[in-house]
Amino acid sequence: MINPNLIRAFICINLSDEAIKEVARIQSLLNKRFLGKFTELENLHLTLKFLGEIPPEVLEKTKTILSNISFNKFEAHLENIGTFTYQSNPKIIWIKIASKSIYELQKQIDLSLSSLFKTEERFMSHLTIARIKHVPDKEYFNHSLKNISVKRINFPVSSFKLMSSDLRDLGPVYSTIEEYKLK
Repeated sequence: MINPNLIRAFICINLSDEAIKEVARIQSLLNKRFLGKFTELENLHLTLKFLGEIPPEVLEKTKTILSNISFNKFEAHLENIGTFTYQSNPKIIWIKIASKSIYELQKQIDLSLSSLFKTEERFMSHLTIARIKHVPDKEYFNHSLKNISVKRINFPVSSFKLMSSDLRDLGPVYSTIEEYKLK
């Protein structure tokens, strides 16, 4: 049961419209190759840190800490496609977001919040584009995935966001709590 006094929160960066169009193109290439659900284009983001369900007072402390982060704007780009698997079954289709600065920003956020949250054991800069329930033909699926070439779409990163996630039957609804501009 979800506690109504808690806020499900995460920290992320958004993509450019051009990068989102490329993700849409890739999703269309994967259509009918698995049973599952594509991430809605309006929900695409790169999670820098998932905070979980937190009370309002922790949210306020988080906002204060994040407002003190100073980081320069940078560029990132879409790189390659892959999957996360569980017991040799693909479960998540992702696209890597490449930029040395993403790792540096994530680490700065992680260390800044270490008094409130556990630090990440392993951060992988990826964008979840689909969640898989079942792959009827794994060989065909794997062959299809290997033949997808992701266009290198560069996009600027000029801010990061603290977001809330309201889980609903039709999927999550994300709302911006606070946006933090980069220098």
